[in-house]
Amino acid sequence: MNAVDFDLYLVTDRNQTGGRDLLWVLQQALDGGVKAIQLREKDLSGKDLYLLAEKICKLCQVYHAALFVNDRVDVALAVDAAGVQLSKTSLPVATARALLGSQKNIGVSTHALQEAKEAEQNGADFILFGPVYFTASKAAYGDPQGLLTLKTIVDNVSLPVYAIGGIIPENTKSTKNIGVRGVALISAIVSAESPKKAAEQMLRELRS
Repeated sequence: MNAVDFDLYLVTDRNQTGGRDLLWVLQQALDGGVKAIQLREKDLSGKDLYLLAEKICKLCQVYHAALFVNDRVDVALAVDAAGVQLSKTSLPVATARALLGSQKNIGVSTHALQEAKEAEQNGADFILFGPVYFTASKAAYGDPQGLLTLKTIVDNVSLPVYAIGGIIPENTKSTKNIGVRGVALISAIVSAESPKKAAEQMLRELRS
């Protein structure tokens, strides 16, 4: 298992930037202290996703931050990203590992304890679990799981756990107190008037 050293995992959604350029938003977030970004733009073609990933990867290198590519192992390899984020519709973890090698990180998105345990058994480096709170972007994955279910995940897997779904500054501290490694989010930073200030605030909450 490779170590993960970030508290805040920013997931992209260029449809939530309020018309602002995604790269500008990400640079602002990186200025605010974000050290890990997941490129998650599922509607882009392979070529367009690659071109965007290439730009974001270069940006992350400037800030010594890690880029993860959602689902697309080929794109992650093509831009030499830090790793990938997989789901139950992605390639199996073992297959992704065989392609990526031992030095890359593999995150797995989970929505139940059994999925979290399987991710651990299959060699993932960290997991996302959610949705913890209600959020429109995760509504398709079921009702909010809540902090008690999140604690069950944390208590029953040894992997670093990142909470996702409806994470905002007001619930960050109570979420972190459950024992998660960190939080993952989209709108609290991507849609914020000042992505830099929003990132700084989230990190303060996580580290206080």
